[in-house]
Amino acid sequence: MTTKSATRTVKNAAGVKTGGKAGGDAARNQRLADRIRIAHETGVPTGPIRDELAPGDLGSAYAIQAINTRYWVKQGRRLIGRKIGLTSKSVQKQLGVGQPDYGMLFADLAFGDGEEVPLARVLQPKLEAEVALVLERDLKQKDLTMSELMSAVAYALPAIEIVGSRIANWNIKIQDTIADNASSGLFVLGNEPKKLEGLDLRLCGMVMERRGDQVSLGAGVACLGSPLTAALWLARTMVDVGAPLKAGDVIMTGALGPMVGVSPGDAVEVRISGLGSVRTSFGV
Repeated sequence: MTTKSATRTVKNAAGVKTGGKAGGDAARNQRLADRIRIAHETGVPTGPIRDELAPGDLGSAYAIQAINTRYWVKQGRRLIGRKIGLTSKSVQKQLGVGQPDYGMLFADLAFGDGEEVPLARVLQPKLEAEVALVLERDLKQKDLTMSELMSAVAYALPAIEIVGSRIANWNIKIQDTIADNASSGLFVLGNEPKKLEGLDLRLCGMVMERRGDQVSLGAGVACLGSPLTAALWLARTMVDVGAPLKAGDVIMTGALGPMVGVSPGDAVEVRISGLGSVRTSFGV
């Protein structure tokens, strides 16, 4: 099922288009959205939701995500971008899909280089090293080209994503993670922006160290062939669902290497060739 056939525009309470299926079983979608939100609020994971959806029904999963996006925006949280998930071919194969997914980034999820992250804010946390892109122009064009995307990027940053799951024991398939805001948690951005000119994000190497030990290695090619390829998929998808990316938006483009565990007291550094490094430590 393509994104175009699975989704169409839904506006949230603040008038922000988030994407999702407008039809379907509204009462069921609300109930499943409530389960995920309650898990977030109480810190008690819920069971998988996929068994209550028709196989392959990604539209309803995005509708569930959109319900909680509308709720959080109404509560005063501010959208500042999107994250891309399932950019690894091996993870796609594991979940039985052939495409990535997306979720929302809120301002209160963002941390700066060197800041301590309160790990208790994320259920079942794990770490990923990523390239973040920040836009300086809106991306509203139909059939967006790679050159148009690159010209709209203000700069790139090294980033650490602290992913989490409101689904117990990370027992997820594609519908679970989409409904759960693409398993979003928190994210940490580096503080030395780099222009794309002269960077080859496809070949950029990544190393992640935790407490001084090397725990994850990767490269840009692991992210759909390049973080820019992932970002182009996202930008086109957001136009298709009526929620185009805007100037100032942050794009978390997807993991460059294997996801790793994290515990309170850990100190983590990610180095990405051409982009520099980003560091954080984890409190309780």
